[in-house]
Parts: sequence; structure tokens; C-alpha cells
Amino acid sequence: MPFFPDEASSFAGNVDALYGFLIAVTAFFSILIGTLVVVFAIRYRRRSPDEVATEVHESAVLELVWTLIPLGLVLVMFVWGARVYFKITRPPANAIEIYVTGKQWMWKIQHTDGHREMNELHVPVGTPVRLTMASEDVIHSFYVPAFRFKRDVVPGRFSTAWFEAVRPGRYHLFCAEYCGTRHSNMIGWVYALKPADYQIWLSGGVPGESLASAGAKRFIEHACNTCHGDQAGARGPSLTGLFGRQIHLQSGLTLIADEAYIRESIVNPQAKLLAGYPPIMPTFQGLISEEGLLQLTAYIKSLSSAPAAGGAAQTGPALAPPITPERKSSKR
Repeated sequence: MPFFPDEASSFAGNVDALYGFLIAVTAFFSILIGTLVVVFAIRYRRRSPDEVATEVHESAVLELVWTLIPLGLVLVMFVWGARVYFKITRPPANAIEIYVTGKQWMWKIQHTDGHREMNELHVPVGTPVRLTMASEDVIHSFYVPAFRFKRDVVPGRFSTAWFEAVRPGRYHLFCAEYCGTRHSNMIGWVYALKPADYQIWLSGGVPGESLASAGAKRFIEHACNTCHGDQAGARGPSLTGLFGRQIHLQSGLTLIADEAYIRESIVNPQAKLLAGYPPIMPTFQGLISEEGLLQLTAYIKSLSSAPAAGGAAQTGPALAPPITPERKSSKR
């Protein structure tokens, strides 16, 4: 890997500029302070054993200068850093979805159309890519130096991040968190392709089952459809339109139903009880793998982007009718 990786993502230049500024400020003050320490030590050294130091009266101007200048520099760093942070943590609405599972010692990657990859990730140039990541064992860290992009993947939760490749090429992919004896082998490549080449890559392989389709099967496999249907008097609310909506909890709080909420509601359904529904959902902790949780999450997300089905009650993973005002969400 080169000492200075390419700036291959849309925010790589912002990160480098901030990092360069921090290094420049650090170097300037390190040299300045180090030089003054040596100069003052020589100039104001004690020249004889009976020499008595003279009293020095502080200068208010000097005190203000060496207080306000560092304060101003720190505020610049804070505002600049906050802007870069918000830029790299807020994916655009048009980002394509890709799901990543970290496991000793490999990266398992699945595209929403069913294409699967192992330690490789193909993405189109000029298109934002949103990653939803999970770990099946220990802490991993998804790191692409050329994209100035790193995100820890922690067991028991989903991690989300995004990037947009701006230059075609092949870029190193690392696990940046020590994860076991073969940590150094947990490496791969990210291939940034021109849009036409990306479409050729998509058409060149045989896609497997889509993540949402696999999630629909798991939905039935774990009997989720027995409670979360559109029939009158269902024990659980419909899931259609859940993802991305504001929901109301029994505690009186409100939150947005995102990936983290869906996952928590599957493995720990009593953590955030939905208003209007009894706490009868069992936990699926240990019964569904992280990959299975990603599949269920993708399926539930797909219910928010597909048209609702009317008519008779559904008993399978088919779409339920729009959620009524008094029952706005689900616990799955």
C-alpha cells in the first residue's frame, strides 16, 4: 500500500485537508515551543550561585494573545471537523444498499439483487454506496484507505456507513481491528468501476437469491407472519411502511424505525415496547444469525418501498395494507 493512498472518494479530499491542517498546526507549535524552551533556557539561565531572579510583571496583552489564538484555532478545528464528520456519516437518499457481514477472517458481501462476494466489493463510480454491516463473532473494522473510510463492525449491532468512489481502480480493503490469529489475512479489494463496466459486471455473474427474498423466507420460517399480518385483531402491527417512519413507544418517547431499531426489536423486543401492543413477542436472540438479521431487515425495508396489497388478510410475507394512525409501527 502506498504511503499516501489515492484520494478515491468524494470526501477523501475533505479528510486530507483537515488532517493536513491538524498536522501543520501541531508541527508549528511543536517547533515554536521547543525553540522557545531552548532559547529561554540559555538566555535566562542562572549565571552565578548568588544571582537573584528579578520579579516579572505579566503583560495583559500577551496573556490575551496566547489565550485567544489557541482558542480560535481549536474552534476552527471543531467546526471544520464537525462539518467533515457530518458529511461522512450522512448517506445521501439515493445511495445503493450493500450488506456486509464480518467473520473470522473474511468479509461476506451481498448486493440487494442477490450478487454475493467474498473479500471483494464491486461498486460503480459516481454513485453513493451505503453499507449496512454486522459481525458474527468479534469486533472487526471495515477500512478502505483510498476512500478515507473506516467503520467498526461491532457484535450485537448494525453499523452503517457510506462512500462514493470518484476514480475507477482497485483499492485495498483491510480489517483495521485486531480480530484474532489470522487478522492480517482479513484483506480484500474494492473495485470501483465505470457505470457501464459495473453493469457488465452485474450481468456477467448469476445472481443468487436477493436479500429481501431470503428475508421473506425467514419471516415465514420463524412464524413472524402469524402476528404481523393485515388481518383484523392481529397480535402485532403490520410491517408495511415501518422503515423510516416515526413510531411511538409505550414510554411516551418517539423514534425513527431504522435498521438498529428493527434488529433490537427482533433480538430484544421488550427493550422498546410499541404503544398499543402488549409485550408478547418472544426474543430471537441466538436463534437467528447476523446474516439472517440482515436478511429480515432488508425484507422489512422492502415493505416500505413496495405498493400495499388490498383485499383479504395475508398469512405470508406479502405486503400488508397501510398502517392505521393508531398503530403506526411494529416490534419486528
